[in-house]
Amino acid sequence: MEEIAVSKPYLNLDLKIDFTDKEITPWSGIILMKKMLDRMDFEAALDQLPLPAPGSNRGYSPHQLIQQFMTSIWCGANKFEHCEVTRHDAVMKQCWGFKQMAGSKAIQRFFNKHTLATNQQIFTPLYQWFFGNLQYDNYTLDVDSTILTRYGGQQGSKKGYNPLKPGRNSHHPLIAFIEETKMVANFWLRSGDSYTSNNFQGFLADTIEKLNGKKIGLFRADSGFYGKEVFEYLEQSPQVGNYIIAARQYKPIQQKLAAQHLWVKVTAGIEVAESTYQSPLWDQPRRLVMVRQQVSERPCATGKTLKLFEDEGIYKNYRYSCFVTDLTLPALQVWNLYRQRANCENRIKELKYDFGADSFNLKNFDATEAALNWVMMAYNFISLFRQVVLNTQVEQRLKTLRYKVFAIGGYMVKNGSQKILKLSLAMKRREWFTGLWNCNKTFDLTKT
Repeated sequence: MEEIAVSKPYLNLDLKIDFTDKEITPWSGIILMKKMLDRMDFEAALDQLPLPAPGSNRGYSPHQLIQQFMTSIWCGANKFEHCEVTRHDAVMKQCWGFKQMAGSKAIQRFFNKHTLATNQQIFTPLYQWFFGNLQYDNYTLDVDSTILTRYGGQQGSKKGYNPLKPGRNSHHPLIAFIEETKMVANFWLRSGDSYTSNNFQGFLADTIEKLNGKKIGLFRADSGFYGKEVFEYLEQSPQVGNYIIAARQYKPIQQKLAAQHLWVKVTAGIEVAESTYQSPLWDQPRRLVMVRQQVSERPCATGKTLKLFEDEGIYKNYRYSCFVTDLTLPALQVWNLYRQRANCENRIKELKYDFGADSFNLKNFDATEAALNWVMMAYNFISLFRQVVLNTQVEQRLKTLRYKVFAIGGYMVKNGSQKILKLSLAMKRREWFTGLWNCNKTFDLTKT
């Protein structure tokens, strides 16, 4: 009879617990962010902003509340209650030079002091300061909207287009991204019943102002921005070079696609074509770039079937996409340029999942917009950190950086009047962290 081997149970360790009075932080790596902000003279930039003052002499400094809010996000906070993650961190308090750490309620009270006017007075010069530090021009601007589902009675929270939570109240903000720097250029909170392109002209003009008049080399947007007013505004703006906007597949566009017989094959299952199209509402024709992908060859292809012709001939075998553009590049290059806009969708996901953009909300509309603009700045500082301190080609998300770079145990000691942050790092990682520390002293924003 075959013997059956039985594994021995693990021996119970005679483990006890005890406590220490030593002040220890699990987030020592955040000191790298602090050093980067110091090199940028972030405190001086805050001094220039009309930030709401505390209600009493015992109130927290607006500078502290902003920096503590962003630090909490970098440490994992996804809602205001999570800002308590830094409240009892005595080492973090010393690193930032705060006398006492604020609670989440103090941060919320600070945002509740904001109005529409103060938001404009604060965030226009703030974005100008931030992007004024970066040496770039002729950039690619992607504008998109997103849905922020709400579960309470927040101002501006209304029923609108909400595919994930139909019938649920939401906000419907506009966000502008700069592709080259991987940063947020502008953010406007809007009520949930706003149409995608509502007040687009005002938003783009505000974005250009916040970017210090830098020129938009290429503007990209999805079909929510397809319309005569948008095209004309882009064509007349001296700050906009070219544009690519996905076309809405209204009946005339579907008929145009169906009538196209000359297609150029570019690879297996993909063909492109081009034509001109003038809507009855337009004053002039515009270039139309068309793409069709064969479903049998590319079952995951983007695009839409032509519903007007879905039961006819070969049309049901393809998914179609088309774009209005003033570029003169070959059709395939236009499509490839537009496809890079997918990065915009990824950034929105990161803002929601890693930075809490869909869960930092207050009852007051202007307060929520203020909080979310600081979320955008927290995102921009992380993007800058990736480029000038980490200096890596891999765009690691915040949730990766949080546990790879920021989550390092440490404690503070004194050597005379000198404070020293002792880091708990394995020997082979110490050289790596020292390299980041030294890079933080020497990075050059003029190369960004």
